[in-house]
Amino acid sequence: MLLHNITLEEFGAYRGKQTLDLTVKKNKPIILIGGLNGCGKTTLLDAIQLVLYGPRARCSGRGGKAYETYLRESINRQHDPARGSSVTLEFTVTTDAKEHYYRVIRSWHTSGKSLKEFLTVLVDDDYRGEPTEPDLKYSRTLSEGWADHVEDLLPLEVASLSFFDGEKIESLADPERASSVIESAVNSLLGVNTVEQLRTDLLALQRRQKLSEEEQHLLEDIRAKEQERDAVKAELKQAAQQLEDRQSTLADAMRELERIERTFEKEGGSLFERRVELEQSRKEAGERLADLRAALGQLAAGTLPFVIMGKQLDELRAQAEREQRAAESRQVLGVLEVRDQWLLSLLPEETQEAALAKLEEDRQQRASSVQLEIDLGLPSDMTTQIAALDEGVSRDQERAAELLGQISATAEDVAQLDRQLAGVPEQSKVEAIQKDRDEQLKACAAFKAAIARDMERIEELKRRLEHVDAALGRAHDAFVRTKVKAEEVERVIKYSEKARETLQQFGQQLLEAHISRLEVAVLESFGMLMRKQSLVKDLRIGDGFKLTLADANGEPIEPGRLSAGERQLLAVSLLWGLMKVAGSRLPSVIDTPLGRLDSRHRQHLTDRYFPHASDQVLLLSTDEEIDETLLNRLQKSVARTYTLVHDDTQLTTSVVEGYWWNAGAQNVA
Repeated sequence: MLLHNITLEEFGAYRGKQTLDLTVKKNKPIILIGGLNGCGKTTLLDAIQLVLYGPRARCSGRGGKAYETYLRESINRQHDPARGSSVTLEFTVTTDAKEHYYRVIRSWHTSGKSLKEFLTVLVDDDYRGEPTEPDLKYSRTLSEGWADHVEDLLPLEVASLSFFDGEKIESLADPERASSVIESAVNSLLGVNTVEQLRTDLLALQRRQKLSEEEQHLLEDIRAKEQERDAVKAELKQAAQQLEDRQSTLADAMRELERIERTFEKEGGSLFERRVELEQSRKEAGERLADLRAALGQLAAGTLPFVIMGKQLDELRAQAEREQRAAESRQVLGVLEVRDQWLLSLLPEETQEAALAKLEEDRQQRASSVQLEIDLGLPSDMTTQIAALDEGVSRDQERAAELLGQISATAEDVAQLDRQLAGVPEQSKVEAIQKDRDEQLKACAAFKAAIARDMERIEELKRRLEHVDAALGRAHDAFVRTKVKAEEVERVIKYSEKARETLQQFGQQLLEAHISRLEVAVLESFGMLMRKQSLVKDLRIGDGFKLTLADANGEPIEPGRLSAGERQLLAVSLLWGLMKVAGSRLPSVIDTPLGRLDSRHRQHLTDRYFPHASDQVLLLSTDEEIDETLLNRLQKSVARTYTLVHDDTQLTTSVVEGYWWNAGAQNVA
C-alpha cells in the first residue's frame, strides 16, 4: 500500500479544504510534515485512521467518547455543522501483480439533533501507475462492505503497527504488551492466520452436507451459537478497547496528578497539611521548655548558688578546722596543768623550782598554738556541715548541667518548629491547588475503579466465550457424527482431517521460522539504533510470544532497566523487524518520532531507520525533534516537506509547502 494524497475539509483545526500530496520518489521515501505542539499533527494521523476504519479507528483524540460525539467535535468550530466535514484518502494497493487505485471519502454532517455519516469508495482496478491518471468508478459493493474489504487490504491490527505515536509505543517494550503485538503481527502480517483459516475452511467442508430434519436443527443450533460467539467476541473486543482507552486516560490523569503534587509541594503544601501537627508539637515543646526552666529555677533556690562560692567555702572549712584544733588544744592545757601540779608534788623541794620552770615553758608553747588571729566561734560540727553542703552542691551542679543540656535541645526544637510554622503558606495560597489535587485524586480513583470493573467484565466475557466455544464444539461434533453415515461424507471427513493435521504442522513450522527470523531482525534493528552497543546482546521470543532480552553474560535484562528512550528504541526495533520479516509494502506514519530520545539516538533513527523503515514514511515532527541539523542529515531521503501553520487568533490550521528551514514556511507561528 502507498498513500497518494489526503484531503481534510473542515476537519478539526483544519479550516476549509487542505490537501497534502503524499507521493514519494525513487530513493526518497520520506514525507516530512512539521508543526508545533497543538497545530494538528496528531489530528492528521487520526484522519488517516478515521477514513479507513471509521468507528473502529484508534484515534488518540477520541479517548472514551462515543463515535458520534467524536465526529461532532471533529467538525471545525467555525464551520456550519449542518454542512459537515470530510476526509478523503487516495492510495494504491498491489495484489497478484496488479495495482488497484482507491479513493475513499468519509463525510458527515449534523441534521437537527442527529448526525449522518457517509462513506464513498471509488476504485480503478486496472491502474497502470504514474503518470497515468486513475479511471475511478464508484463501487457500491465496496462502499457498503468497506469495513470487511479494508481488513483484506490493511487489517486494523497491522495498521496499529504501521501508524503510531513515537512517544506512546514505549509500552511495547513491556513483555506483556509486546507479546500480544507479536502474536497479532505474526498471525495477520506474516500469514500464519491464513493457514488457520484453511484449517477452518476444511472443518466447514466436513460439516457441509445435505441436511436431515435433525441435522437442520443441529445446524440452526450451531448458527445460533456462532452468532452468540461472534457477539461475545465483539463485546470482548469493545471492552478491551475501552480498557485500553481508560488505561491511557488514567496514565494522563496520573501525570497531571504528579504535576499538581509537585506544584503543591513547591508552594509549601506539605507544611500546610502538617500545620496542626506542627502547632501541637510547638505547644508541647514550649511546655517542656517551661518545665525545664522551672526545674532549673527550683535548683537555683537551693544550694546551687554555692557553686560560685567555692573559694569562700574552702576558707570557711579551713577556719573551722583551725578553731576545732584550738578547742582541742585548750582542753589539753587544762589537763596538763593538773598533771604538772601532781608531778611537782612528787619531786623533792630542791628540784621543784627547776621542774616548774620547764613545765611552765611547755604550757606556754602549747598555749601559743591556741591563739587565733580570727575566732568566729564556729560550731564544733561545722566541718561536717560543710561536707554535707559540698555533697549537695555537687549533686545540684550535675542536675543543673543536665537541665541546661535539655533546655538547649528543647530550645532548638522550638526554634526549628517556629521556622517551619513561619514557612507554612496562607490557606488562600494553597487552597486552589489543594482542591485541584483532591479532585484529581478522585478522578484517578474513579478511573482505577472503572478499569477494575472493565477487567472484571473482560474476565467474565472470556469465561462466557469459553463456555460458548465449548457448547459450539459439542454441537459441531454432534453434527459431524450424524453425517458420517455416508461413505462420501466419511471420505471427505477423513481426508480433510488429514489435511487439517498437515496444515497444523505446516503452520507450526511456519510460525517457528517466522519467530526465528523475527528475533534476528529485531535484534539487528535494535543494534543499529542503540548507542550502547554492549547493553543487549541477545533477544528471544519464547512461549506465548514473550519477548526477553539478555546481556553479554546471557543474563536476562528487565525492561525496567532500560531508559525511556531505550524502551522507545526497542519498540521501534520490534515494529521495524516485523516489517522486515513481512516484506510488506506498507506506509509508516510516525507522530512525534523523536520525543524522548537523546541526540545520539536521534541521529541513529535519522540515519538508519527513517530512510529504510518502508517504501513510504510520513514523519509528523516538531521543530525541536527534526531540527535543522537532523533535516540536513535526512534531506537526501526526503521527497516532500510541509508545515502546519496555526493561526492563534482564529484557532485554525493550514498546510504550506516546505519545512522550517526550507522556503515556504516563513510565517510559521
